[in-house]
Amino acid sequence: MSMVPEQMHPPLDNDSWRLLGLDIDGTLMHWGGDISDKVVQAIEQVRMCRNHVILATGRNIIGTMPVAERLGIRRGYAVCSNGAVTVRLNPASPGGYDIVETVTFDPTAALELIRQEMPDAFFAVEDLGVGFRVSREFPMGELQGRQLVVDNFDDLAQGEATRVVIRAPGVEVGHFDELVKRIGLNDVTYAVGYSAWLDLTPPNVTKASALEALRRRLGVYPAHTVAVGDGNNDLAMLEWAGQSAAMGNAPAHVHAVADEVLGSVQDDGVLGLLERLIDPDRLAVL
Repeated sequence: MSMVPEQMHPPLDNDSWRLLGLDIDGTLMHWGGDISDKVVQAIEQVRMCRNHVILATGRNIIGTMPVAERLGIRRGYAVCSNGAVTVRLNPASPGGYDIVETVTFDPTAALELIRQEMPDAFFAVEDLGVGFRVSREFPMGELQGRQLVVDNFDDLAQGEATRVVIRAPGVEVGHFDELVKRIGLNDVTYAVGYSAWLDLTPPNVTKASALEALRRRLGVYPAHTVAVGDGNNDLAMLEWAGQSAAMGNAPAHVHAVADEVLGSVQDDGVLGLLERLIDPDRLAVL
């Protein structure tokens, strides 16, 4: 990916572009799978006020594109797979996007180590733009795209991958943190979900690393970056942003790294921040 070199910048002003990184699930999208009309309208107005609105999600491309469509975002960028995949939205391209950056790793060792510890877990390896290769089918709605069940566990890892998912029903969330540290998964980045869910991505790859590359590409000042999220996979993004907000439904340790805490997702708490990024004078001119 090409980069815009760092330069000395003059003082910031209100006409400068901003970059807004938005998590989807638990931030924009209610637990029932809906995004309210108020949030959709606010995001449209934010985009009209010199803001690059970038979805930054753990979802794969297939799971991200319907959300972009719901929000009316047909051009720009999106960060998928917790930062391992960056796409440029382009309505003229098949599927409505072009892949501009992927970061991969060899998941073989991580899969085998975790399998030894959790032989009954569900394992999935992202098949870019298609879905996942899985050890057995995940419950409906948990993975986006096609699930291809492999006959042999060794067939899960067919070369480099962008993301691995491990689901272990009945295992406490805290056990994943302890497990990863104990077995020495040093060559991956990991994020533990609310349930017994573990995401693995390439080393040093996060939503923040992908957004930083886009910030440089788009020439946005570091102080004009904003991020909103609610989960463990949002921690690096919230720490990276010039201004960060955690959702009210986020756990305490996520609140702790953010500059402010918004209302809950069910109450459309993100509106509190979105509305501050809307310039009525600019909208009146458009």
